[in-house]
Amino acid sequence: MSKTAYHISLKGYVGGWDFDRSDVDAVLAENDGKRVNVLIDSLGGSLATGLSISAAFRNHGDVAVHFVGLNASAATIASLGAAHISIDAGAMYLVHKCSMAFFEWGSLNSDQFATLITDIEKIKADLDKLDLNVAQLYAKKCRKPVADLLALMKVGGWLTAKEALDWGFVDEITDLADEPAPKLTDAIASAMASAGMPIPNIQISESDKESAFGKFLAALTSFFKPTANPVTNSLHNAMIKSYKFLSAVLADKPLTVTDGAASITTEQLDSIENALADKDKLVNEQKATIEAHEATIKTKDETIASLRSKLEKKPAEDSKQVIDEGKKDTEPANEAETYCKTVNSARKLYNMV
Repeated sequence: MSKTAYHISLKGYVGGWDFDRSDVDAVLAENDGKRVNVLIDSLGGSLATGLSISAAFRNHGDVAVHFVGLNASAATIASLGAAHISIDAGAMYLVHKCSMAFFEWGSLNSDQFATLITDIEKIKADLDKLDLNVAQLYAKKCRKPVADLLALMKVGGWLTAKEALDWGFVDEITDLADEPAPKLTDAIASAMASAGMPIPNIQISESDKESAFGKFLAALTSFFKPTANPVTNSLHNAMIKSYKFLSAVLADKPLTVTDGAASITTEQLDSIENALADKDKLVNEQKATIEAHEATIKTKDETIASLRSKLEKKPAEDSKQVIDEGKKDTEPANEAETYCKTVNSARKLYNMV
């Protein structure tokens, strides 16, 4: 099958303008009842689009898919509805567990964290269902147990064309002169890194070899070795594990990992023990500080409650006595004084008459 024989070329992001269901439907409709040849060269994308295109291929009934380059994720799922699947000898094939973007930024209290945890658990449950559904589709194509496909998806390692054939993902390997082996570029490697995908052990593009990123890729891909059983040898197919906390503790005494086993010296153990002791001491000090603050807050809360109780009481008792502040108390007059006052008053009236 040559490149000029393809009715549809699906490249780039699954769900993007160059890997779209509407274009696929249009070509399939034009070739109803005829063989439709499809070229796929994609690192994946939308699972929904991949499932939709797979269904379209299945409904048409006579679609032949051919893989070239690096193909992963939703791109492989899109092919499952084809009647025949082939792969170029230099191409590679990747299946992995479903994932989704997640980002949380801000300060949360315990209630908000509880809500976030509940939401995340729902997302995980949905992803588990998607993984099972995809594994069942793969298992049907490969004619293998679903558990084996779930294990392979968990490893997430790149398969060579031969391994893809052995698993049953493809029906045929081709070796055409006009289909060169895939090569890594800065753009492809960056896309893989952003999607959390492992970088395959393939040739780096000549134009990118001299770049700083190209040199980094050359060093990184040297850690990957081909394997005939990617399920049982996940170390060589998964991304290199990074022990950032241990690295920070050990500083100039890093761990050495060889074939999945790490050797550690007494000096390194002492460094780890001392670091853990310091962390434990800091935690206890912070715990004591928190308890002291809590005791202070409790005392203040009790004081506030007491004052509030007093303020809520009736401010004063009702008074039935009326006091005239303008009048001063005087002693009662005796009989002589009363007589004199009466005489003086009478005389005053007589003079007025």
